[in-house]
Amino acid sequence: MELDGRVAVVTGGTRGVGAGIARCLLRAGARVVVCARRPPEVAVDGAEFVPLDLRDVGAVESFFADVAARYGRLDVLVNNAGGTPHRALADAPAARHVRVLELNLTAPLTASLAAYEHLRAARGSIVMIGSVSADRASPGSAAYGAAKAGLANLARSMAVEWAPEVRVNTVVPGMVRTELAHLHYGDAAGVAAVGATVPLGRLAEPSDVGEAAVFLASARAAYVSGASLHVHGGGERPAFLAAAATTDSGEA
Repeated sequence: MELDGRVAVVTGGTRGVGAGIARCLLRAGARVVVCARRPPEVAVDGAEFVPLDLRDVGAVESFFADVAARYGRLDVLVNNAGGTPHRALADAPAARHVRVLELNLTAPLTASLAAYEHLRAARGSIVMIGSVSADRASPGSAAYGAAKAGLANLARSMAVEWAPEVRVNTVVPGMVRTELAHLHYGDAAGVAAVGATVPLGRLAEPSDVGEAAVFLASARAAYVSGASLHVHGGGERPAFLAAAATTDSGEA
């Protein structure tokens, strides 16, 4: 398998996209450690769970040192931890938005710096989990979109600074169906309706993101660094097409 003998860490790997990534890495043969502030409600079979607050720099450094010591190496870091509630900018004080920035941008930087020497020794790779929100307006999640835009730039800069020992890439998911999808899209009918707006006709599954992460972490992507791999089902149909009075493009 692609990742036999490799050791991978997935931050926020206890549910949703993170759990899907962890399962894909396990199926590819990796030994997987997932970390989050709270234990998972449903464990990822085969993965080790370690409680960790990514805002605690000292704890993060100790965590990566311990993983590398116990497993003998560290080959892959997937910076997945993140997210945001729906919150209009003017509806919350700046401190609330700063926390979103810290989780989605500062925490991946902290984890990457703590993992760097271990990844460098193994000539490993980092996979950032970005978002299509980085490249479009994000009403209701503006701080999140700004953080993900920063994360994409951070990954490209890391890819240059840390080459050739460490490859750094970004998976850019679109809308994903997780156990929390109802908070964003409503009931099953809402999820289906939102999925119908995607060219491929559905929301992504966590495994879709996970398989992309496996590819970027594997030797098949040995010459891929500083890249952004969009996993969004074709993106979004331009809104103006629904408003256009005609679809006649005229004669050539």
